[in-house]
Amino acid sequence: MTTPPPDGSRDRRIEDPSNRLLIHPLAQTLVPWAIRWRIPANAVSLGGLALGIGAAACFAHWTQAGLVVLGFALALGWLVADGLDGKVARATGTASALGRFLDGVCDHLIFILIYVAIACTIGTTQGWTLAVIAGAAHAVQASLYEGERYRFHRRLRGQALVASPVPSPNPLVRGYDALAGSIDRLGRPFEAALAAARDPAGFGTAYGLLAVAPMRLMILLSANTRVLAIALACLLGSPALFWWFEIVPLTAVAIGGMVWHRRVEQHFTSRSRLQVSDRPSLDRIGTA
Repeated sequence: MTTPPPDGSRDRRIEDPSNRLLIHPLAQTLVPWAIRWRIPANAVSLGGLALGIGAAACFAHWTQAGLVVLGFALALGWLVADGLDGKVARATGTASALGRFLDGVCDHLIFILIYVAIACTIGTTQGWTLAVIAGAAHAVQASLYEGERYRFHRRLRGQALVASPVPSPNPLVRGYDALAGSIDRLGRPFEAALAAARDPAGFGTAYGLLAVAPMRLMILLSANTRVLAIALACLLGSPALFWWFEIVPLTAVAIGGMVWHRRVEQHFTSRSRLQVSDRPSLDRIGTA
């Protein structure tokens, strides 16, 4: 298994290469500074939102290459802040459901602003229609992708979801969690198998060896991919290319990745593989 980053929160095998090589190293260097100046994680999220707003303002002038490049740079700054807020929260022990919700909302809001800014400058009915459809597709794809990532990391630790999480009293947080966790119902047979395994950690590791492939495919659903795609589409003089990219290829990636992930689960939950006599072999695979 690939060594995880210092904060232990992510498996590097399924991390976007730009995160591994640029975004997260930059965020990690800023953690001591943020702690020294007592900057809370939520303030970092809001700072990232400000950078994202600046990026949206620049992308609104997509006919000017210089402003598109500046927008791309500001968007990279937002991605660094997006990684930094979680690192600060974990380092200071201040992680919370509200902070997770704020982080997710900022991500969605920044893209909404970018879509609206570009649609306003195009000013056609077709442009607005594409922007709305792409935005809806993005919201669903991103929420489901984050749910898949969380599910993957939890299972790697051998932790089965034996009960549904307690719903948050905040209706917005509750709605976000419901969408991101909607696949949990389909994954219940796997969770039961993981909970019943004699070596949950080994079972989780064996699962991870097969689940890495669909999770790598779904890297294309990351914010990093979308930021690059928006900038390239603007530089090519046709922002609508990005919306079509969001609606067709990325939707296909989301569907294909989730179906593939469910097939990995079925590999471990088919009746023939859940015979008591077979479980030691699964444990040996996981600890090999």
